[in-house]
Amino acid sequence: MKITIADKLPAEAIKQLELLGLNVDNNPGLKEADLASGLPESQILIVRSTVVNRDCVDNSPKLSLIIRAGAGVNNIDIEAASGKGIYVANCPGKNAIAVAELTLGLILSLDRFIPQNVSDFHAGKWNKAAYSKADGLFGKTLGIIGTGMIGQEVIKRAQGFGLDIVAWSRSLTPKIADEMNVECAKSILDVAKSSDILSVHLAMNDQTKGIISKEILSAMKDGAMFINTSRDGVVDEEALFEELKNGRLKAGLDVFSEEPEFKEGEFESRFQGMDNVYITHHIGASTYQAQMAVAEDAVDIVRGYLQEGKVRNWLNRCEHTESPWQLVVRHYDKPGVIANVMNELKEAQINAQELENVIFDRKIAACCTIQLDAEPSDKVLKNIRTRQDEVISATLVPRR
Repeated sequence: MKITIADKLPAEAIKQLELLGLNVDNNPGLKEADLASGLPESQILIVRSTVVNRDCVDNSPKLSLIIRAGAGVNNIDIEAASGKGIYVANCPGKNAIAVAELTLGLILSLDRFIPQNVSDFHAGKWNKAAYSKADGLFGKTLGIIGTGMIGQEVIKRAQGFGLDIVAWSRSLTPKIADEMNVECAKSILDVAKSSDILSVHLAMNDQTKGIISKEILSAMKDGAMFINTSRDGVVDEEALFEELKNGRLKAGLDVFSEEPEFKEGEFESRFQGMDNVYITHHIGASTYQAQMAVAEDAVDIVRGYLQEGKVRNWLNRCEHTESPWQLVVRHYDKPGVIANVMNELKEAQINAQELENVIFDRKIAACCTIQLDAEPSDKVLKNIRTRQDEVISATLVPRR
């Protein structure tokens, strides 16, 4: 079985994949256009930030599993993958600490003018008076939007600096907030109004696109910091640009819409030349510790797929089908039993949308649960039940 790796993974992870007996195509220089031409022999694809579009899915006939070595999967066309029966999995939470560390680094850098300090030093300039005007972080209010794994890691570290935390998340309740020792806000707008620093930690989806709107940014205090180490799409970037251009806000961004796809090269951005904007190169998860954790998780997903036929962190599984009927068949563990049951359903034009078969101790009997899109007739049930050397019992149950 062949696996293609389109982004850089640690050498230890490559070796582990080879030990699983895989033919590893380690090609971290691949771009979206390269993948779009297709992977004719690969069954598994691992990516980090490289885009997997519909053309890649359509032109890769053997592809059965795509793994995002990270959390967000907005770089993968999940709809296209689902249409071809391709599993999509991710590795959430493994880079949370790394992203949290960068978040605090951006906050500290903005407060203490660290990049300008270093730049002036290397240019032979000494400007202590200008760089001795930091406010300091102790006692200020940090607003957190999104209290998932990354948001929680940021909160832990921010509290160590003496920052007061006000947070909002769809899942955050007053009880959970109390346990985290943070204030639970009723809305993002309330967080923005009360914060000296606003930091975003949301996944990118239809619900979060542009959620940090012009109204939210306008509500922030004069001189406040805005930090984004999540996804550029969660922010109205035009509104942010205007706030930064007029100097009202400061920003630390690890993501932005003009981010180049290539790994190295020249580029231009409208944010260049702004002293109140610090931009890093989408490196939130790029520590050795985080990359090893993510890579190990990706390898473990591959191992489970190969050895057990199961995909951990499977994202595009249908959580609930509309099947109105459930057929439970207790049967002897013999070849062809399930095939014969399925043939009876096929002859009746009944679709089995979900099926699970489990084996009992001693491997004599098994139980197969089948979700059906239509009710089998008495004749069909009789045909199944009368296979006495195969079927122990067959019970039809309405699901609703």
